[in-house]
Amino acid sequence: METQKFEISGTQSHLDWVGRKVTGAHHGTIDVKAGSLILTGGKLTGGEFIIDTASIKILDVTDPATNAQFAGHLASEDFFSSEKYPEALLCIISVSENQIEAHLTIKGITHPISFTAIVNVDGDMLFASGKLVIDRTRYDMKFRSGNFFKDLGDTLIYNDFDLDVKVTARAVKENILA
Repeated sequence: METQKFEISGTQSHLDWVGRKVTGAHHGTIDVKAGSLILTGGKLTGGEFIIDTASIKILDVTDPATNAQFAGHLASEDFFSSEKYPEALLCIISVSENQIEAHLTIKGITHPISFTAIVNVDGDMLFASGKLVIDRTRYDMKFRSGNFFKDLGDTLIYNDFDLDVKVTARAVKENILA
């Protein structure tokens, strides 16, 4: 059974995030730095990719000063601690049909995560997409969480945020022997 490695293209892959609060939501992007996916017998069996936490962008805040302040806050210790932890890592542990079991590491903290992914191969190109729902408090992002602070009223930020992943990868010429 043939095992094939696909290198992720950071420029053709992207992550869209949505964070919600009582009064609405914010959304933006974050870059995929690098990574690879492994297929065995044409099926996804493993892989990992590195997320560049310093690349987070907010797309719905149009005032430049407010956007810069918000981006700085997301990079701060209240959220991603991007200076200390410039990378997050998603490492696939197992795959059953379209169900992915992985380890997600943010701020040096690792937890298991499950999500559904769609993977398509066209020649030497691989396209994958999936949606992760992440509880930020499990990664020491407690700012305005109702689990840790009381009487937040309309300043409460919900614990879960969504990460829509779209990955494009190219086959590596040398296949891995099974």
